Amino acid sequence: MNTAKSLAIEARSLTKSYGDNDVLGGIDIAVPEGSVFSLLGPNGAGKTTTVNILTTLVPADGGEVFVKGRSVTRDADEVRKRIGVTGQFAAVDGLLTGRENLHLMGSLHHLGKAETRRRTEELLERFDLGEAARRPPATYSGGMKRRLDIAMCLMGDPQVIFLDEPTTGLDPSGRRTVWSIIRELVRGGTTVFLTTQYLEEADELADRIAVLDGGKIVAEGTPEQLKRLVPGGHISLRLHRADQVALAAQALSASAFDADQLTVQVASDGSVRALRALLDALDREQIEVDELTVHTPDLDDVFLSLTGRVESAA
Repeated sequence: MNTAKSLAIEARSLTKSYGDNDVLGGIDIAVPEGSVFSLLGPNGAGKTTTVNILTTLVPADGGEVFVKGRSVTRDADEVRKRIGVTGQFAAVDGLLTGRENLHLMGSLHHLGKAETRRRTEELLERFDLGEAARRPPATYSGGMKRRLDIAMCLMGDPQVIFLDEPTTGLDPSGRRTVWSIIRELVRGGTTVFLTTQYLEEADELADRIAVLDGGKIVAEGTPEQLKRLVPGGHISLRLHRADQVALAAQALSASAFDADQLTVQVASDGSVRALRALLDALDREQIEVDELTVHTPDLDDVFLSLTGRVESAA
């Protein structure tokens, strides 16, 4: 467990079964406050079940779960006061106006009328929905509906937000708008638990990623740490002088080189230590380099390697 910062979410030996189907087989999760934690996994891996347990919607069969130090079983009401949840489909009422949707959430959170109005106008401005506030969400674009959905999630001023595939169905511009909102929330101290079918999204946003497969967490770490689990990383060099290509290939134990293109490729995990060793060798042999590029496997490679599937992390 990560103890460097206080944990916003902690699950210990979490298990869940439905009949003979073991959905979760004793997983541990630790999410520091003010960070983004992303849970990836193929269909049927147990992601939705995990989120449902963490948000008090489904009881676990075994293990313990704490959100902001409160047990989800013994202090479920207190946990609900501290969290916000959005699903992959916007949970807005298409008949109410945008402003009325937010007022409804204020009532559900037992906010006073004045506080509800204050929070509503603040969130409409924050999410650039002021001009659309008088219209029903049925007239909104997909990105606007998603922004309203997240705004509704924030009406209770949650400390922890669970985002279940928040950008499903959005175009690239809409996805990047939501990414910007998530980053802003984290800068303000909010903790975000993210599930996503877009590996690029986890790579962009997450401080730590866990890969869930068959009810077990098969890998966890920062995006860069996970990428180093997969072979295939290398450093590409383009040299200044053709007469140094063979020398560089020998000195660096190159995996490939091309004398005509003045290029040399060296297997590497892309770490600072490996890069420093390579630079030292180049300096020692006085090899002149015009260009150096570090290539590491991406999360698609990691996902395929760990789960044996080529499908997305949906």
